[in-house]
Amino acid sequence: MADQRERRLLILAAIFLFLYSAILTLAPAVREQSWNVSYRLSHWLGFALWAALILFAHRTLSQRLPDRDPYLFPLAALLSGWGLLTIWRLDPSFGLRQSLWLGVSVAAFTAILRAPHDLNFLRRYKYVLLTGGLALTALTLLFGTNPTGSGPRLWLGCCGFYLQPSEPLKLLLVVYLAAYLADHMPVRLPAFPLLLPTVFVTGLALLLLVVQRDLGMASIFILLFTVMLYLTTDKRRVLLVTAGALTLAGLVGFFFIDIVHARLEAWLNPWNDPSGRSYQVIQSLLAIANGGTFGRGPGLGSPGLVPVAISDFVFSAIAEETGLAGTIGLLAIFGLILARSLIASMRAADKYRRLLAAGLTAHLGIQALLIIGGNLRMLPLTGVTLPFVSYGGSSLLTSFIALAFLLTIGHQTETEPAALLSPRPYFLLAGLLGIGLAAASLTDSWWAVIRGPDLLTRTDNPRRSIADRYVLRGSLLDRDNQPINATEGKSGSYQRVYLYPDLAPLTGYTNPTYGQAGLEASLDNYLRGLQGNPASLIWWDHLLYGTPPPGLDVRLSLDLKLQKKADFLFNRSKGAVVMINAKSGEILIMASHPGYDPNKLAQLGQALATDKEAPLINRAAQGLYPPGTAVTPFYHAVGETDEPASQVKSLYKSLGFYSAPHVQMPVAQPSADGEIENLRVTPLQMTLAAATLSNNGTRPAPRIALAVNTPQQGWVVLPSLSAPVDVFAADNISLVAQTLKVEDQLYWEWIGNAGSNKEPVTWYLAGTLPNWQGLPLTVVVLIEGDRPLMAQSIGRQLIQAAIKP
Repeated sequence: MADQRERRLLILAAIFLFLYSAILTLAPAVREQSWNVSYRLSHWLGFALWAALILFAHRTLSQRLPDRDPYLFPLAALLSGWGLLTIWRLDPSFGLRQSLWLGVSVAAFTAILRAPHDLNFLRRYKYVLLTGGLALTALTLLFGTNPTGSGPRLWLGCCGFYLQPSEPLKLLLVVYLAAYLADHMPVRLPAFPLLLPTVFVTGLALLLLVVQRDLGMASIFILLFTVMLYLTTDKRRVLLVTAGALTLAGLVGFFFIDIVHARLEAWLNPWNDPSGRSYQVIQSLLAIANGGTFGRGPGLGSPGLVPVAISDFVFSAIAEETGLAGTIGLLAIFGLILARSLIASMRAADKYRRLLAAGLTAHLGIQALLIIGGNLRMLPLTGVTLPFVSYGGSSLLTSFIALAFLLTIGHQTETEPAALLSPRPYFLLAGLLGIGLAAASLTDSWWAVIRGPDLLTRTDNPRRSIADRYVLRGSLLDRDNQPINATEGKSGSYQRVYLYPDLAPLTGYTNPTYGQAGLEASLDNYLRGLQGNPASLIWWDHLLYGTPPPGLDVRLSLDLKLQKKADFLFNRSKGAVVMINAKSGEILIMASHPGYDPNKLAQLGQALATDKEAPLINRAAQGLYPPGTAVTPFYHAVGETDEPASQVKSLYKSLGFYSAPHVQMPVAQPSADGEIENLRVTPLQMTLAAATLSNNGTRPAPRIALAVNTPQQGWVVLPSLSAPVDVFAADNISLVAQTLKVEDQLYWEWIGNAGSNKEPVTWYLAGTLPNWQGLPLTVVVLIEGDRPLMAQSIGRQLIQAAIKP
């Protein structure tokens, strides 16, 4: 019966892994949405080796353990196959090595199955085995190496074959503790003379690991010793003392040991140093967030961006491609393995095997929770491996040996299990492991679903730029549909090009190194296809391709002809020009100088960031300047030239000087409400205020994004983000405009100055007359310097060109 059930479960596992392999093969075609690609095929070798080895192990189990637990081996086989395919997907060379280690592990597994079922040989030679393990670990202090060529030297070996002695040492410690404590049960506290040998050997193992700076493994040893002692004594004070000791050790390490301080700091405050010490944690969380609920799909994510994804962060790699659904399944598999292992422990025929099974369960559960918790920022990073899943021959071998012991213990011919004085320690162990897995599930849900959308917008998320290479990004167009920023190339090599670089301070950039800026950032959801497309299309593309649908083109209010004229007239001066439709608020010109060429950002990015001229700043909407005498026409509009402070504040508030314009672009934070002496405004704010003189006293709502080109409805108009505001009486405005009218022209103008002698600025304000029957216009020129004639010349030429195109 057990044999048939196990066979059916193994067939289900094989079907799952076969489908997973097939999806990995087709993933390049899905990603590039083309059949003309290079397909992944190498991992099929890993799948074939897994299938052959698991079939061999299953037949051995059928012969040697006919009454075994039918669930343990299929669950472990599924984990090992899942991990193997993940490693092949990330790095085929390491996938081949892991496949060979799987062969070694299965060989050791089947060899143990042929040993006596009572496992008394382990009990008899407990001192020899543990001494051998300690000796091997000690040898790493003299002959240790690291397969990567750098980092802690925790391995022994050469020529491509390496063994990490601390991995089997964990197993040998559990064997020793189970044998020694079973021989001396019942243990009553205090019993220091009785426990002295166990304290001594455990302390010696810990000393070796601390000297090696293998703190993750040292933590596991402490927890294993605690669990074994608690199972023997049934004294919860053991758990409390260990919790207190670990807390104290963490505090001491935080203040006096660099490596402990770095790991705890990266855990507690990862956002403080996202590109330094916390880089691994941040990228792990970004991978989990990128996976979302259902994942990007096998082979369609970017788990390779997480350092050491094949080993320490294999959980994050799986999370990115299978999502919350996949990781909850992974946690459920571990939960079933731990539950079945504890059942085997409770049914054991003697105290030794009961303690051994419980210790092995604790070993698998603690190690899994430590590394999963580190990936989820639930616990500090420890650098241990995920049993059966992570890359690492020593870890895989140890896991399969532990599995063989558990299956052997669970295979009982005796009718009655050994007497159990108190089941409470075993129930508490089961409860703690279950709580740990539940906490991991909740934390996983938090990062994948709740915090995920916010995390993915971070500028240090490289997955966005990778997606941009495969998904066509929408273009930014002027009001006549002339392209300003566009995407060229083909899937897999799409590249953003900036056809009119002088607009870069406004339109910004999308760059894999420097992130996003300007309209490229504020309109990103439309350009990336996440907004404006039908929800069903977004969901379908995410499910099928792991990416959003093609981005949408956005039509801006800019008039590219007028914009080019403004940039030409400004030449090399510093300042800004804004021209708007005084009634609709549509921005026709927004020039900022000096600027930069985003096509050369890769070469000039660092220099631009430190340039004293601040070319990255859009002076028109982000530059703050004193208004000075530029506000004089507004005093005339209210009928006074020297108003009380309270009325000045009210006037400035109605003109919008204390509030940031509501428009789809980055804008500067306004001056504090009520500020007069140190008031600073942007040219955009001044333009909206000046528009009242051409729009019968009404301040318009600014607009930059006019419409988006949707696949179903075509061009859809985007609404303003605010409403017009009535500021002045129309009759007063007409008088002021006529007073400022330029002789023989259809517009009014005003020149103001502000700032200090060292940092003067010149304002030029102009606009069509209120009774003008054509397009109502307002233009503001701001020049950093005392250059009124130049400001006037630029402003006049622009408004004349707009009135008479």
